Amino acid sequence: MRTVNDPVDIRNWVRRPNGITTSGKLEADDPARLAAIGVRHVVNLALDDHPEALKNERELLAQHGIKYTHIPVPFDKPTREHVDQMIKAIEGAPGPTHVHCIMNYRVSAFFYILDCESGVPEAQARELMTKVWDPLFSDDPRVAPWRKLLS
Repeated sequence: MRTVNDPVDIRNWVRRPNGITTSGKLEADDPARLAAIGVRHVVNLALDDHPEALKNERELLAQHGIKYTHIPVPFDKPTREHVDQMIKAIEGAPGPTHVHCIMNYRVSAFFYILDCESGVPEAQARELMTKVWDPLFSDDPRVAPWRKLLS
């Protein structure tokens, strides 16, 4: 479910059925693009020291009137507390929210949990997540903490 003005060239862009948008990493010109589609709050789940992290993200977003919440989620140690922090940040948002990390992996996995908990059938929740990735059926040992969190 995309709208005409969605910046779909942002890495792994997704517009969820509830209107929340998600993606992978942001580039320096993306805060203006997010503001143009009405985003008023950005939640970042990536680590600041990741080589692809947007430097000065908070300041760049503030220039466009966008509130910023940073919840650093180590890829090898995601927790339920991180999910709860994201929920709290979204619920306290001043308007339309965009949630991102580097690849949209953390974000899509967290929304899988929220979807399942809110009554979305598991197959439908998984379909939304697998538009980006599917940690539930990966043999990659780096994904093991995610399989544990999601099960």
